[in-house]
Amino acid sequence: MTDAALSSPRSLNPFARLMAGTTGPVIVVVAALIAIWYLSAVILNTPFQRDTYERAGQTDVPMSQLITDTLVQERPVLPAPHQVITEIYQTTVLKKVTSKRSLVYHTWITLSTTLLGFVIGTLLGILLAVGIVHSRVLDKSLMPWVISSQTIPILAIAPMIIVVLNAVGISGLLPKAMISTYLSFFPVTVGMVKGLRSPEVIHMDLMHTYSATRLQAFWKLRLPYAVPYLFTSMKIGMAASLVGAIVGELPTGAVAGLGARLLAGSYYGQTVQIWSALIMAALLAGSLVALIGLIEKLVLKRMGMAQ
Repeated sequence: MTDAALSSPRSLNPFARLMAGTTGPVIVVVAALIAIWYLSAVILNTPFQRDTYERAGQTDVPMSQLITDTLVQERPVLPAPHQVITEIYQTTVLKKVTSKRSLVYHTWITLSTTLLGFVIGTLLGILLAVGIVHSRVLDKSLMPWVISSQTIPILAIAPMIIVVLNAVGISGLLPKAMISTYLSFFPVTVGMVKGLRSPEVIHMDLMHTYSATRLQAFWKLRLPYAVPYLFTSMKIGMAASLVGAIVGELPTGAVAGLGARLLAGSYYGQTVQIWSALIMAALLAGSLVALIGLIEKLVLKRMGMAQ
């Protein structure tokens, strides 16, 4: 057999085929992270567990029992993975969706804020990018302000936005969505500016030879070139929008949402609740980014662009 035949995926054993793709390495990394997580949980929870043994008068405790007890504490410093999974199962499957204790309910509150802020931020970013590309005045004046806006810590500006909007009678979903908009419009603006300016000079000259207007050049040349940049920036904007939604829920008094769940958990020292909310937020962000990636493949395939 030739070297090419021996190195082909079909000639490899199942384990080699698994590791040759992306699934195998991801599984290895996840397994390593879980192992490190368990080891860290044992190390961080051991001091409290030893104090518990001393108060109970237990001196000779086997190492196996110590490790087991550190992984089942009610309020551990670092909860074990199985504790977080159990908490997620109990607050998603065993609770009604409409219950205030349901993690699905809190996730939906955060998701609605995230999507609204993302849509507003994406539209705002596209409009700003179009203006910056077609106006030298906006390019010189507005673009520096767009970049400077992201130097302000979101934790500092979020309470001000919430308080100011509540003072003028705007409350509920929109103030929190404004925080998401503030974080999500920036990557879309920068990405679209780069994308709209990506056509080569020879292609722009060709449009000029066809006597194309600026609008025709935009729809037929600039925008198709900018679509891949748009989806890439939308992935970043979606993740940023979720962060903004969670941060925006903190000044509301811990009413609902994953941010409120995190805040309530910190109030009462419920670290398992905190970590379950964090894992749910990570899963939500990953799902939304993956959805945008799927839409990107469909759109680019429809446009005839190779992946």
